[in-house]
Amino acid sequence: MNKDGHIHTPFCPHGTKDSFEEYIQKALSLGLKEITFTEHAPFPDGFSDTVPTRDSAMQHKDLIDYFKEIDRVKERFRGKIVINAGLEVDYIEGFEEETKFFLNEIGEKLDDAVLSVHFLKQEGNYDCVDYSPDLFESMIKQYGSIKALYKKYYQTVLYSINADLGPFKPKRIGHITLIRKFHKKFPQPEDFKEEIFTILQSIKRNGYELDYNGAGTAKPLCREPYPSDWIVREAQKMKIPLIYGSDAHQTKDMGQGLNVMLF
Repeated sequence: MNKDGHIHTPFCPHGTKDSFEEYIQKALSLGLKEITFTEHAPFPDGFSDTVPTRDSAMQHKDLIDYFKEIDRVKERFRGKIVINAGLEVDYIEGFEEETKFFLNEIGEKLDDAVLSVHFLKQEGNYDCVDYSPDLFESMIKQYGSIKALYKKYYQTVLYSINADLGPFKPKRIGHITLIRKFHKKFPQPEDFKEEIFTILQSIKRNGYELDYNGAGTAKPLCREPYPSDWIVREAQKMKIPLIYGSDAHQTKDMGQGLNVMLF
């Protein structure tokens, strides 16, 4: 492993103020040759953050400074490490055209990017699946069962893969088992193999990559990477590229999950 393709920055409203330099120095200490900064992209026009803290994504007004900072550190560390300008873009069901417009607007600035699902749509309302155990429990009640909630999540991931988001659509699909973030408190015995295989087949057919996200290993109610080991093995059989991502929101998170990597 010589790349971390999923790193956050001081521009993250729910992260830390650790500097770009601190992240880069930690990357160098880990022996990385390449990193991608993937801050949470501004939400598409018309979508309002539904988490109580309203801090899921960066503001549109901060994009210019964000890309300027990446350009600055690219130059400073030239020859020492490859630094990619990226974003973690939320796929939000019903906002495909707005997301495409945003990506067309800023796409030429992107070297790399991740497309992730955090929010699920139900009857016109949106909820964030990974915000807290309490919110997750309320979503189970809304959907009628934990099985129904899981099915909706995997259905939305599939929508994200197949959505037409234009020429600058991210080619790496983020943490496809994020729904398992709280599985130790809310067990779901099914493995949803049919849904997962459909997702992997669609990733393969589109020529996309898969985010191997180490953040789940540090979450007390998860303790596993996203995706789970059996999914990694199936992806490898299908020759789907797996790109390690720490999903670090502070420098000390970099490298999380590396000790359990299968590739």
